[in-house]
Amino acid sequence: MSDGEDSELAERARKLFSGPISFLKSVPQMQYLPEPDVPEVAFAGRSNVGKSSLLNALTNRKSLARTSNTPGRTQELNYFDVGDPPIFRLVDMPGYGFAEAPKALVRRWRFLVNDYLRGRQVLKRALVLVDSRHGLKPVDHEVMDMLDASAVSYHLVLTKADKVKSAALAEVLERTTAEAAKHPAAHPTIFTTSSETGGGIAELRTAILDASTR
Repeated sequence: MSDGEDSELAERARKLFSGPISFLKSVPQMQYLPEPDVPEVAFAGRSNVGKSSLLNALTNRKSLARTSNTPGRTQELNYFDVGDPPIFRLVDMPGYGFAEAPKALVRRWRFLVNDYLRGRQVLKRALVLVDSRHGLKPVDHEVMDMLDASAVSYHLVLTKADKVKSAALAEVLERTTAEAAKHPAAHPTIFTTSSETGGGIAELRTAILDASTR
């Protein structure tokens, strides 16, 4: 893609994310999924990784996605239409890797996410969010393996970059890049973002639009 095409795509993404975005539905089970007639981009991440805050930053809304001090509040697949009529949909998946919820509930959420990732033809890209302060955890590797097995292309996205000193951030980015290279479905481009400062948000918007329109 040329520089001119890059700039044009970035501007389209900016306008699209500044336009109509609305909550569509929450999906507790696969049979309630919306019709597969619009491309989807899904967000995955450990509980408390800043997924809701990132969604709000991307969409220029303060409360599109609920934020909570209680990890694991998102218990279903939450769908958001971007554009009117929708150009694509954002799918906020249940957070993973927290200990507070009953095991049966965690298992049910995991089955839902597994089934969604394996069987959703309109899923164009997944975003796996990783806390910059901690880097990849074993449970992140499990999700990456699951995406590899499902042949779902995904970006790793470092969140909360403003909470980490630049040298430590560079080290986490280097380790994450090296790990991504071992996974066949991982996209080589890794994003470093901050919902607080807006760092990396424009670039991630552009990548989401690019993935959804391919």
